[in-house]
Amino acid sequence: MHDEFLCHVTAYGVCDGRRIGVPLGTYRAPTLALALWWLRDRASWIAERLDPQPEGGAVPPGALVPVAHTVPDVPGALRAWCADMGQQELVADELAVGRLVRVALSDDTTEYELLAESVDALRMQRTIPALVMPVG
Repeated sequence: MHDEFLCHVTAYGVCDGRRIGVPLGTYRAPTLALALWWLRDRASWIAERLDPQPEGGAVPPGALVPVAHTVPDVPGALRAWCADMGQQELVADELAVGRLVRVALSDDTTEYELLAESVDALRMQRTIPALVMPVG
């Protein structure tokens, strides 16, 4: 069982013809449960900012407009991911054995990425000698 996890959330888009990543948060979770909680919290946070609930009162009238049905529903997918206990268990299982977990969703302008990995697994990768092969 891995004890500590690095979690990152990043949004990627194109600016001036180049792919740019904008960090939306990083957390060093001391437990698996806290890593999962933080990923769900950040996913909900992104969903609420992309698609706030109009009855919440924080959005001025007329500020929200519908998008085309062809635009992927990232906020809906993020909310569904948070609520899917099967997905949460799968993420927990992968992290527990030291695997990197990446959840990525895209709309027509931006890719949203949630990453988590074991600090122990990262340390172990650093101790493995690099494979050096002669070229030529």
